[in-house]
Amino acid sequence: QVQLVESGGGLVQPGGSLRLSCAASGFTFSSYYMSWVRQAPGKGPEWVSAINTGGGSTRYADSVKGRFTISRDNAKNIMYLQMNNLKPEDAALYYCGRAQEEEFSNALIDYNYWGKETQVTVSS
Repeated sequence: QVQLVESGGGLVQPGGSLRLSCAASGFTFSSYYMSWVRQAPGKGPEWVSAINTGGGSTRYADSVKGRFTISRDNAKNIMYLQMNNLKPEDAALYYCGRAQEEEFSNALIDYNYWGKETQVTVSS
């Protein structure tokens, strides 16, 4: 069955960095667009970034553009989110999701599998 397992979250000071990982199994990872989504306490989910099947094309929310980098290693079935210059407003639960179609989308309804989450805390 499809499994997505996030890891790499933790506590970091403002301005610090973290790299999240999403390990995929149970499907042909290289055939699917993937995304990262986050949900801060008391707020709705926010799409963060997406990557195409080969990893050569990416999209970012304006709130993270220039600070976050999404990538993937199809040989290892892992997607990453490198997060630099973290801000307190980046604190959230981060989820990876598998898209239903081969196209970019920031609509959560276009993703049919989600991982459990990894928590990112940004605080001094």
